Amino acid sequence: MTETTHMQTPPPGDGAKPRSPEFRLAADALQGLRQDLFHDAFVYRPLPRMRVDGPLTRRLPGRLREYAAWTPHAVITTVALLTLFIGSVDTDGPSLLVGPLCAIPILLTMARPVGAFWLSMAATPIVAVIGGAGEWPWMPGSLACHLTVLTVVALRTRPRTAAWMWGVTGAYGLLADAGGGSGYYGTNTGPMMVISTMVLLVVALWHIRRDARQEVTAQQTETAHERSRRTLLEERTTIARELHDVVAHHMSVVAIQAEAAPYRVENPPPELERAFATIRENAVAALTELRRVLGVVRAEDYEAPDAPQPTLADLDALLTNVRDTGLAVEKAVTGAVRELPPGVELSAYRIVQEALSNSLRHAPGASARVEIGYVLGGLGLRIVNGPPPAPALVKPSPGAGHGITGMRERVSMLNGEITAGRTEDGGYEVAVFLPVTTTTEDNS
Repeated sequence: MTETTHMQTPPPGDGAKPRSPEFRLAADALQGLRQDLFHDAFVYRPLPRMRVDGPLTRRLPGRLREYAAWTPHAVITTVALLTLFIGSVDTDGPSLLVGPLCAIPILLTMARPVGAFWLSMAATPIVAVIGGAGEWPWMPGSLACHLTVLTVVALRTRPRTAAWMWGVTGAYGLLADAGGGSGYYGTNTGPMMVISTMVLLVVALWHIRRDARQEVTAQQTETAHERSRRTLLEERTTIARELHDVVAHHMSVVAIQAEAAPYRVENPPPELERAFATIRENAVAALTELRRVLGVVRAEDYEAPDAPQPTLADLDALLTNVRDTGLAVEKAVTGAVRELPPGVELSAYRIVQEALSNSLRHAPGASARVEIGYVLGGLGLRIVNGPPPAPALVKPSPGAGHGITGMRERVSMLNGEITAGRTEDGGYEVAVFLPVTTTTEDNS
């Protein structure tokens, strides 16, 4: 016996009081602040090198391309040196102390970005106090330092972190204006917040554009994979339909021959009649199952062709039709021509047909050659076309890339081998070997 325990929710007045939406919003905000600016604030996060596969950097020589990868580090170091100069010159305090306080946070952004922000916040009041009279609370060096730190850290983190940094910066400015600064010429918190807002908005737009581009790239990749899988399924469906006609014909012949065989023998023994009856029943059952399986992959509007499936004997008619379209193609046959299994004949015909179609689309005006080799272990095919003529009258019209996929499926189904690629003279070659097991090999 199984007992089921029902958990009942206590009424609102009996247990903890439900939190209001405002309370949950404030709690989530504080949680985000702690996670973005306090949790692992000084964790080591080195600045990665820049990618050099862009439209400009890929044209650089090898050594310069290696140096170009360090461009972000060089830019940050240059800005740090410039800030060091500003902090050392425009101050009434000790320049050997003020300058490094303005430059070190910028350099730290390359290793510990969030920690660099807190170091810049800590250095700002120190520079303001020891730097002498001037703008409050941001001295020229600390102003350049903090703006640079905000920009680099915002680029290296997410927009929410940038928003928290902007808020902390504004809170510090308000507290500094309210608590001190009477001996200074004026406050520059307002200009600081305006400039930092514009900078962080630009960085946020950059983040949005980058994320959108990555999402589009991911969707395009997924779409390409889906299209490839759909193409593969379509090719397999086409092959299944064609092989059905071939196999169904032979299974029908087996069933008819098994039914008629007892009548060709005078007074056949009962055992022979039962054997032929069993053969016929199995053939009919196999044919029924074959049609049922094919019905799963066959489209509703598919109509079986009236004509028999083509074989290599129909290749001359195919070449004649191809020549009429303007492709100069020749055929060469080596070895002893013999009848092959129907699946091999059909696949070989379709491979030659698709290869010549690719030649017409991709290399209009070129010449092609079809080589068929009957060898002991199977059938060899080689379809090669030359490069299109330089002053081509007809432009190439690339297809969807289904042709090579279909060839590979047919060859894989027959445990064959296929290679397809460009030739040295700019043409294209398809080489296929389809193994055929002979009767002698079966008996051995």
